[in-house]
Amino acid sequence: MESTTAAFAFAALGQETRLDLLRILLGAGPSGLAAGDAAARLGVPPSTLSFHLRALEQAGLIGATRQGRSLIYAAQLDRLRALLAFLADACCDGDPARCGDLHRILEPPGETARMSPATFNVLFLCTRNSARSIMAEAILNDIGGGRFRAVSAGSEPSRDGPLPEVLAQLKALGHDVSALRSKSWDAFTGPEAPRMDFVIALCDTVNLQACPDFEGTHVTAAWPLPDPAKFSGSETERATLLNELYAALHRRLAIFTSLPFGTLDRMALKARIDELAQPLAAAVRA
Repeated sequence: MESTTAAFAFAALGQETRLDLLRILLGAGPSGLAAGDAAARLGVPPSTLSFHLRALEQAGLIGATRQGRSLIYAAQLDRLRALLAFLADACCDGDPARCGDLHRILEPPGETARMSPATFNVLFLCTRNSARSIMAEAILNDIGGGRFRAVSAGSEPSRDGPLPEVLAQLKALGHDVSALRSKSWDAFTGPEAPRMDFVIALCDTVNLQACPDFEGTHVTAAWPLPDPAKFSGSETERATLLNELYAALHRRLAIFTSLPFGTLDRMALKARIDELAQPLAAAVRA
């Protein structure tokens, strides 16, 4: 880290509210904290907090990700570690190990914003929860190697359940469809709901709706894909489109499962997952 960069970061911290704000975000851990919650804890107006958040973000000490309609802020631990290392690496004539425990700030992080639980909970969303999200649930549970527990839900779940042709395709491809059903996303909200590590929207309309707050979610993303219920043409043409949709989801989820979850912080992980929506978007025709 250059001296000018370090000086800019230290200057950003040279204010009591910002220092308290950073400490609060560090206390919140990798899940971060919504701006409104941080303002309430500090007892400052939201407009004042926005000014301090912007200063810390410009210095690279915190980062923001969007979760529904809220911005979630989290401390950037790698940046803080680099800032402290800038001071420590000059200790004892360049040998910080001679300075007692000070050298530990140069060591690789243990518990940081990295994700390494035994199993990740992943929620797939689409409006009717009858096709795309059902496919994603089945695929990820099969290819996830036991590291992922996939579920799906919708804002207006189909009363008729998953599309018969979707279930037939999944069954023909070797997936267990016995537990697949259409259900409301309300089942995954509230204090008793299981915590979701990832919430991924698969339809192009869900983002326009008021999504509920899936409390504790680590990363949210949107992978818009066409609705099989709207496929037209002959039976053969519809089957082809359905196969292409399945293939696109399978490729996307295969990449998702291979991401280095243990070495990426929340911001970097979200960026990698968001990228998956782009190159494959044209793989399925509407």
